[in-house]
Amino acid sequence: MLQLKYYSFNLPFEYPFTISKGTKTHQPTLITSLGLGNLRGHGEAPAISYYNVTVEDMIASLEEKKSMIERYALTDPGRFWHFLHHLIPGQHFLTAALDIAGWDLFAQMRRQPLYQLLGIKWDSQPLTDYTIGIDTPENMVAKIKAHPWPVYKIKCTGTGGIDTLRLLRSHTDAPFRVDANESWTLEEAKMLSPDLQSLGVTIVEQPLPRDAYEEMKELKALSPLPLYADESCRTEDEVKKCAEGFHGINIKLVKCGGITPAMRMIKEARMLGLRVMMGNMNESSVGTAAIAHMQPLLDEVDADGPLLLQQDLAEGLAYEKGLLKLSGRPGLGIRFAGPVPATRPAH
Repeated sequence: MLQLKYYSFNLPFEYPFTISKGTKTHQPTLITSLGLGNLRGHGEAPAISYYNVTVEDMIASLEEKKSMIERYALTDPGRFWHFLHHLIPGQHFLTAALDIAGWDLFAQMRRQPLYQLLGIKWDSQPLTDYTIGIDTPENMVAKIKAHPWPVYKIKCTGTGGIDTLRLLRSHTDAPFRVDANESWTLEEAKMLSPDLQSLGVTIVEQPLPRDAYEEMKELKALSPLPLYADESCRTEDEVKKCAEGFHGINIKLVKCGGITPAMRMIKEARMLGLRVMMGNMNESSVGTAAIAHMQPLLDEVDADGPLLLQQDLAEGLAYEKGLLKLSGRPGLGIRFAGPVPATRPAH
Protein backbone atom coordinates (compact mmCIF):
# COMPACT_ATOMS: atom_id res chain seq x y z
CA MET A 1 0.00 0.00 0.00
CA LEU A 2 1.33 3.44 -0.92
CA GLN A 3 2.06 5.97 1.79
CA LEU A 4 1.21 9.52 0.75
CA LYS A 5 2.75 12.51 2.48
CA TYR A 6 3.06 16.14 1.50
CA TYR A 7 5.01 19.20 2.56
CA SER A 8 4.38 22.89 1.98
CA PHE A 9 7.10 25.53 1.58
CA ASN A 10 7.34 29.23 0.79
CA LEU A 11 10.78 29.59 -0.79
CA PRO A 12 12.41 33.04 -1.04
CA PHE A 13 13.93 34.13 -4.34
CA GLU A 14 17.44 35.53 -4.48
CA TYR A 15 15.98 38.59 -6.21
CA PRO A 16 12.33 39.68 -6.53
CA PHE A 17 11.14 37.79 -9.63
CA THR A 18 9.21 39.89 -12.13
CA ILE A 19 7.63 38.94 -15.45
CA SER A 20 4.91 40.68 -17.44
CA LYS A 21 2.29 39.05 -15.18
CA GLY A 22 3.61 40.43 -11.88
CA THR A 23 6.28 40.28 -9.18
CA LYS A 24 6.87 37.83 -6.35
CA THR A 25 9.51 37.55 -3.64
CA HIS A 26 8.69 33.96 -2.61
CA GLN A 27 7.62 30.81 -4.40
CA PRO A 28 4.96 28.74 -2.59
CA THR A 29 5.38 25.09 -3.50
CA LEU A 30 4.01 21.66 -2.60
CA ILE A 31 6.18 18.54 -2.35
CA THR A 32 4.43 15.20 -2.67
CA SER A 33 5.91 11.96 -1.36
CA LEU A 34 4.85 8.42 -2.25
CA GLY A 35 6.36 5.65 -0.16
CA LEU A 36 6.53 1.88 -0.47
CA GLY A 37 8.60 0.02 2.09
CA ASN A 38 11.86 1.89 2.57
CA LEU A 39 11.61 3.74 -0.76
CA ARG A 40 10.11 7.19 -1.27
CA GLY A 41 9.44 9.01 -4.53
CA HIS A 42 8.98 12.77 -4.67
CA GLY A 43 7.30 15.31 -6.92
CA GLU A 44 6.66 19.04 -6.84
CA ALA A 45 3.98 21.53 -7.84
CA PRO A 46 4.64 25.26 -7.41
CA ALA A 47 1.64 27.51 -6.82
CA ILE A 48 1.12 29.98 -9.68
CA SER A 49 -1.39 32.79 -9.08
CA TYR A 50 -2.17 33.53 -12.75
CA TYR A 51 -3.21 29.90 -13.18
CA ASN A 52 -5.31 30.05 -10.00
CA VAL A 53 -3.24 27.29 -8.42
CA THR A 54 -2.68 27.49 -4.66
CA VAL A 55 -0.95 25.17 -2.22
CA GLU A 56 -4.05 25.25 -0.03
CA ASP A 57 -6.31 23.99 -2.81
CA MET A 58 -3.88 21.22 -3.74
CA ILE A 59 -3.67 20.09 -0.11
CA ALA A 60 -7.46 20.05 0.16
CA SER A 61 -7.64 17.77 -2.91
CA LEU A 62 -4.97 15.48 -1.49
CA GLU A 63 -6.82 15.17 1.80
CA GLU A 64 -10.05 14.36 -0.01
CA LYS A 65 -8.50 11.71 -2.27
CA LYS A 66 -5.70 10.44 -0.02
CA SER A 67 -7.19 7.04 0.81
CA MET A 68 -7.91 6.27 -2.85
CA ILE A 69 -4.38 7.23 -3.89
CA GLU A 70 -2.83 5.13 -1.13
CA ARG A 71 -4.81 2.06 -2.21
CA TYR A 72 -3.49 2.26 -5.77
CA ALA A 73 -1.16 -0.60 -6.79
CA LEU A 74 1.78 1.07 -8.53
CA THR A 75 2.70 -1.39 -11.27
CA ASP A 76 2.95 1.09 -14.16
CA PRO A 77 3.53 4.87 -13.75
CA GLY A 78 1.71 5.57 -17.01
CA ARG A 79 -1.42 3.83 -15.72
CA PHE A 80 -1.03 5.71 -12.44
CA TRP A 81 -1.24 8.98 -14.39
CA HIS A 82 -4.48 7.85 -16.06
CA PHE A 83 -5.86 6.98 -12.63
CA LEU A 84 -4.97 10.47 -11.34
CA HIS A 85 -6.26 12.14 -14.50
CA HIS A 86 -9.73 10.77 -13.75
CA LEU A 87 -9.49 11.04 -9.94
CA ILE A 88 -8.61 14.76 -9.91
CA PRO A 89 -9.66 15.98 -13.38
CA GLY A 90 -8.36 19.35 -14.51
CA GLN A 91 -5.85 19.61 -11.65
CA HIS A 92 -2.74 19.40 -13.81
CA PHE A 93 -0.31 20.85 -11.26
CA LEU A 94 -1.24 18.37 -8.53
CA THR A 95 -1.43 15.50 -11.04
CA ALA A 96 2.10 16.40 -12.16
CA ALA A 97 3.46 16.35 -8.60
CA LEU A 98 1.98 12.90 -8.01
CA ASP A 99 2.96 11.60 -11.46
CA ILE A 100 6.59 12.67 -10.93
CA ALA A 101 6.60 11.05 -7.48
CA GLY A 102 5.20 7.87 -9.00
CA TRP A 103 7.89 7.72 -11.68
CA ASP A 104 10.59 8.45 -9.08
CA LEU A 105 9.36 5.67 -6.80
CA PHE A 106 8.91 3.13 -9.61
CA ALA A 107 12.40 3.82 -11.01
CA GLN A 108 13.83 3.28 -7.53
CA MET A 109 11.91 0.00 -7.33
CA ARG A 110 13.57 -0.99 -10.61
CA ARG A 111 16.96 0.35 -9.39
CA GLN A 112 17.31 2.54 -12.45
CA PRO A 113 17.79 6.25 -13.01
CA LEU A 114 14.56 7.69 -14.37
CA TYR A 115 15.96 8.40 -17.84
CA GLN A 116 16.82 4.70 -18.26
CA LEU A 117 13.35 3.64 -17.19
CA LEU A 118 11.93 6.08 -19.76
CA GLY A 119 14.10 4.52 -22.47
CA ILE A 120 16.11 7.71 -23.00
CA LYS A 121 19.65 7.30 -24.32
CA TRP A 122 22.01 9.68 -22.54
CA ASP A 123 24.00 10.81 -25.55
CA SER A 124 23.62 14.60 -25.47
CA GLN A 125 22.07 17.45 -23.53
CA PRO A 126 21.43 21.14 -24.21
CA LEU A 127 22.64 24.01 -22.07
CA THR A 128 20.20 25.35 -19.53
CA ASP A 129 19.76 29.12 -19.39
CA TYR A 130 19.79 31.47 -16.40
CA THR A 131 16.74 33.73 -16.21
CA ILE A 132 17.01 37.49 -15.73
CA GLY A 133 13.66 38.80 -14.50
CA ILE A 134 12.34 42.25 -15.35
CA ASP A 135 14.00 44.94 -13.23
CA THR A 136 15.72 48.27 -13.60
CA PRO A 137 18.36 48.12 -16.34
CA GLU A 138 21.07 48.62 -13.73
CA ASN A 139 19.81 45.74 -11.61
CA MET A 140 19.55 43.44 -14.61
CA VAL A 141 23.16 44.21 -15.49
CA ALA A 142 24.15 43.49 -11.89
CA LYS A 143 22.42 40.09 -12.04
CA ILE A 144 24.35 39.16 -15.17
CA LYS A 145 27.62 40.20 -13.56
CA ALA A 146 26.78 38.21 -10.42
CA HIS A 147 25.82 35.12 -12.43
CA PRO A 148 28.11 34.55 -15.44
CA TRP A 149 26.35 31.99 -17.63
CA PRO A 150 26.69 30.63 -21.19
CA VAL A 151 23.09 31.51 -22.16
CA TYR A 152 20.46 33.79 -20.59
CA LYS A 153 16.69 33.99 -20.71
CA ILE A 154 15.64 37.64 -20.55
CA LYS A 155 12.11 38.44 -19.43
CA CYS A 156 10.60 41.35 -21.37
CA THR A 157 7.39 43.35 -21.48
CA GLY A 158 6.32 45.91 -24.07
CA THR A 159 8.72 47.51 -26.51
CA GLY A 160 10.86 49.34 -23.95
CA GLY A 161 12.83 46.20 -23.22
CA ILE A 162 14.86 46.57 -26.40
CA ASP A 163 16.96 49.34 -24.84
CA THR A 164 17.63 47.13 -21.83
CA LEU A 165 18.70 44.31 -24.15
CA ARG A 166 21.16 46.66 -25.82
CA LEU A 167 22.60 47.52 -22.41
CA LEU A 168 22.82 43.88 -21.36
CA ARG A 169 24.51 42.99 -24.65
CA SER A 170 27.31 45.43 -23.83
CA HIS A 171 28.11 43.33 -20.73
CA THR A 172 28.04 39.78 -22.10
CA ASP A 173 28.55 37.85 -25.34
CA ALA A 174 26.26 35.01 -24.21
CA PRO A 175 23.23 34.24 -26.39
CA PHE A 176 19.88 35.63 -25.22
CA ARG A 177 16.51 33.92 -25.20
CA VAL A 178 13.73 36.48 -24.90
CA ASP A 179 10.48 35.63 -23.13
CA ALA A 180 7.66 38.14 -23.55
CA ASN A 181 5.02 36.13 -21.63
CA GLU A 182 2.21 37.24 -24.00
CA SER A 183 3.00 40.95 -23.59
CA TRP A 184 3.47 42.09 -27.23
CA THR A 185 1.04 42.90 -29.98
CA LEU A 186 1.58 41.55 -33.49
CA GLU A 187 2.81 44.94 -34.71
CA GLU A 188 5.22 45.26 -31.79
CA ALA A 189 6.62 41.79 -32.43
CA LYS A 190 7.12 42.60 -36.12
CA MET A 191 8.87 45.85 -35.26
CA LEU A 192 11.16 44.27 -32.67
CA SER A 193 12.24 41.18 -34.63
CA PRO A 194 15.15 42.70 -36.63
CA ASP A 195 16.61 44.37 -33.53
CA LEU A 196 16.30 41.19 -31.51
CA GLN A 197 18.21 39.27 -34.13
CA SER A 198 20.97 41.89 -34.26
CA LEU A 199 21.34 41.71 -30.47
CA GLY A 200 22.13 38.01 -30.46
CA VAL A 201 18.70 36.75 -29.49
CA THR A 202 18.32 33.09 -30.51
CA ILE A 203 14.71 32.38 -29.42
CA VAL A 204 11.56 34.41 -28.82
CA GLU A 205 9.13 32.78 -26.43
CA GLN A 206 5.39 33.50 -26.38
CA PRO A 207 5.42 36.97 -27.95
CA LEU A 208 1.62 37.25 -28.38
CA PRO A 209 -1.41 36.35 -26.21
CA ARG A 210 -1.98 32.62 -25.86
CA ASP A 211 -5.05 32.43 -28.15
CA ALA A 212 -3.54 34.49 -30.98
CA TYR A 213 -2.90 31.43 -33.14
CA GLU A 214 -3.86 33.14 -36.41
CA GLU A 215 -1.66 36.17 -35.75
CA MET A 216 1.19 33.84 -34.83
CA LYS A 217 0.99 32.28 -38.30
CA GLU A 218 1.57 35.73 -39.78
CA LEU A 219 4.43 36.44 -37.40
CA LYS A 220 6.08 33.07 -38.07
CA ALA A 221 6.03 33.68 -41.82
CA LEU A 222 8.30 36.70 -41.48
CA SER A 223 10.19 36.10 -38.21
CA PRO A 224 13.96 35.77 -38.55
CA LEU A 225 14.03 34.02 -35.16
CA PRO A 226 12.52 30.75 -33.87
CA LEU A 227 9.24 31.34 -32.03
CA TYR A 228 8.34 29.09 -29.11
CA ALA A 229 4.91 28.57 -27.58
CA ASP A 230 4.59 28.51 -23.81
CA GLU A 231 1.21 29.78 -22.63
CA SER A 232 -0.20 28.70 -26.02
CA CYS A 233 0.84 25.10 -25.36
CA ARG A 234 -0.14 24.12 -21.87
CA THR A 235 -1.54 20.65 -22.52
CA GLU A 236 -1.44 17.81 -25.02
CA ASP A 237 -4.43 18.98 -27.02
CA GLU A 238 -2.69 22.27 -27.83
CA VAL A 239 0.46 20.85 -29.48
CA LYS A 240 -1.20 20.54 -32.88
CA LYS A 241 -2.66 24.06 -32.57
CA CYS A 242 0.90 25.43 -32.35
CA ALA A 243 2.30 23.69 -35.41
CA GLU A 244 1.50 26.44 -37.93
CA GLY A 245 2.30 29.49 -35.79
CA PHE A 246 5.40 28.43 -33.88
CA HIS A 247 8.73 26.78 -34.56
CA GLY A 248 8.75 25.02 -31.21
CA ILE A 249 6.99 24.48 -27.90
CA ASN A 250 8.08 24.92 -24.29
CA ILE A 251 6.64 22.11 -22.17
CA LYS A 252 6.04 22.77 -18.48
CA LEU A 253 5.50 19.56 -16.52
CA VAL A 254 3.04 21.08 -14.07
CA LYS A 255 0.95 22.69 -16.80
CA CYS A 256 0.59 19.53 -18.87
CA GLY A 257 0.16 17.16 -15.93
CA GLY A 258 3.56 15.51 -15.50
CA ILE A 259 6.13 13.27 -17.13
CA THR A 260 3.59 10.90 -18.69
CA PRO A 261 1.82 13.46 -20.90
CA ALA A 262 5.07 15.36 -21.51
CA MET A 263 6.57 12.30 -23.19
CA ARG A 264 3.56 12.13 -25.51
CA MET A 265 3.82 15.86 -26.23
CA ILE A 266 7.48 15.48 -27.23
CA LYS A 267 6.62 12.63 -29.59
CA GLU A 268 3.78 14.58 -31.21
CA ALA A 269 5.87 17.73 -31.53
CA ARG A 270 8.58 15.80 -33.37
CA MET A 271 6.00 14.32 -35.73
CA LEU A 272 4.77 17.85 -36.49
CA GLY A 273 8.28 19.16 -37.10
CA LEU A 274 8.36 21.30 -33.97
CA ARG A 275 11.40 21.91 -31.81
CA VAL A 276 11.08 21.17 -28.10
CA MET A 277 12.10 23.04 -24.99
CA MET A 278 11.23 22.14 -21.43
CA GLY A 279 11.05 24.78 -18.72
CA ASN A 280 10.84 25.43 -15.00
CA MET A 281 8.12 27.26 -13.14
CA ASN A 282 10.53 28.13 -10.32
CA GLU A 283 10.63 24.58 -8.94
CA SER A 284 13.31 23.49 -6.51
CA SER A 285 15.63 20.59 -7.35
CA VAL A 286 12.74 18.18 -6.70
CA GLY A 287 10.68 19.28 -9.69
CA THR A 288 13.72 20.30 -11.73
CA ALA A 289 15.18 16.79 -11.50
CA ALA A 290 12.33 15.44 -13.62
CA ILE A 291 13.25 17.90 -16.38
CA ALA A 292 16.93 17.00 -16.01
CA HIS A 293 16.28 13.34 -16.85
CA MET A 294 14.51 14.30 -20.10
CA GLN A 295 17.27 16.59 -21.41
CA PRO A 296 18.51 14.35 -24.26
CA LEU A 297 15.03 14.61 -25.84
CA LEU A 298 15.15 18.42 -25.91
CA ASP A 299 16.56 21.10 -28.17
CA GLU A 300 16.64 23.69 -25.38
CA VAL A 301 16.13 23.57 -21.65
CA ASP A 302 15.17 26.23 -19.11
CA ALA A 303 15.85 24.44 -15.83
CA ASP A 304 17.32 27.11 -13.60
CA GLY A 305 14.66 27.09 -10.87
CA PRO A 306 17.03 26.08 -8.04
CA LEU A 307 19.48 28.80 -9.09
CA LEU A 308 16.85 31.51 -8.62
CA LEU A 309 15.97 30.47 -5.06
CA GLN A 310 17.76 31.28 -1.83
CA GLN A 311 16.84 27.87 -0.45
CA ASP A 312 16.70 24.52 -2.23
CA LEU A 313 14.83 21.48 -0.99
CA ALA A 314 16.97 18.60 -2.20
CA GLU A 315 20.46 17.61 -3.21
CA GLY A 316 21.43 15.55 -6.22
CA LEU A 317 21.54 18.04 -9.10
CA ALA A 318 24.63 20.04 -10.07
CA TYR A 319 25.18 22.85 -12.57
CA GLU A 320 28.45 22.81 -14.45
CA LYS A 321 29.13 25.51 -17.07
CA GLY A 322 25.46 25.61 -18.02
CA LEU A 323 24.95 21.83 -18.03
CA LEU A 324 22.60 20.21 -15.52
CA LYS A 325 24.23 17.08 -14.11
CA LEU A 326 22.51 14.07 -12.54
CA SER A 327 23.66 12.17 -9.46
CA GLY A 328 23.43 8.73 -11.10
CA ARG A 329 21.29 7.36 -8.27
CA PRO A 330 18.04 5.49 -9.01
CA GLY A 331 14.84 7.40 -9.68
CA LEU A 332 15.16 11.17 -9.87
CA GLY A 333 18.47 10.80 -8.05
CA ILE A 334 17.65 13.53 -5.54
CA ARG A 335 17.44 13.38 -1.77
CA PHE A 336 14.67 15.52 -0.34
CA ALA A 337 15.80 17.45 2.72
CA GLY A 338 12.41 17.27 4.42
CA PRO A 339 10.76 19.96 6.56
CA VAL A 340 12.88 22.96 7.46
CA PRO A 341 12.19 25.93 9.76
CA ALA A 342 9.30 28.20 8.68
CA THR A 343 7.53 25.45 6.73
CA ARG A 344 4.27 23.74 7.50
CA PRO A 345 4.53 20.33 9.17
CA ALA A 346 4.38 17.11 7.21
CA HIS A 347 1.04 15.34 6.91
